[in-house]
Amino acid sequence: MAPNPEATQQQLIGAAEALFATRGIDAVSLREITVAAGVRNSTALQYHFGGREGLLRAVLRKHHVDVELRRHALLDEYEAALRTAELRPLVAAFVRPAASKLADPDGGREYLRIMAQLVNRPEITEAERIRSDPRDSTYRWRQFVAPQLPEVAVKRLHRRFTAIRVTFIELARRAELTPSRDDRLFTSHLIDLVQSVLDAPLSEETLGLLAAKKRAPARSDRT
Repeated sequence: MAPNPEATQQQLIGAAEALFATRGIDAVSLREITVAAGVRNSTALQYHFGGREGLLRAVLRKHHVDVELRRHALLDEYEAALRTAELRPLVAAFVRPAASKLADPDGGREYLRIMAQLVNRPEITEAERIRSDPRDSTYRWRQFVAPQLPEVAVKRLHRRFTAIRVTFIELARRAELTPSRDDRLFTSHLIDLVQSVLDAPLSEETLGLLAAKKRAPARSDRT
């Protein structure tokens, strides 16, 4: 019987998900993924996904749809309630959909560990390209957050990205532990932490350094 293309794709995605999460996206060879998937055809991965980046995109897509639906629904509630002066519900709208993956037995915890790797990469990643899409829930979330922060925190201190990074680093740390029967306390505390990242006041020292940097000749480094 000829191999089922869809089944082969799912096998490869599942193997990549596990290996990317535990060993790192760049530390696993495509051959290792093919072997772990139990796929005999050595060219199947290239045929279905075109290579590592295509396979990584497929892993992200597997979970992205669910996270998107949950986050858009929470943002719809936030918008409909006209609670634009409240930051915590907005932070919860970002954190909770991702945190739901802690309870997803089909690779959810691996997905969180992969996302933590992506947000820590210095170069533009697939995750960043997704966030630049106006249809994406994270793009929409960033637009809601921006008016609630000082302009300098958005444009020069990049606090929204810091909040995203803290979210996925903490979720990945949780995902590495033995699954808990109840993640509600962890999730609520994470929302508190992410809100504090966004809402922290600027110290006199930070304001002084920002002013000095603004007066200094332009440089290529980023804050």
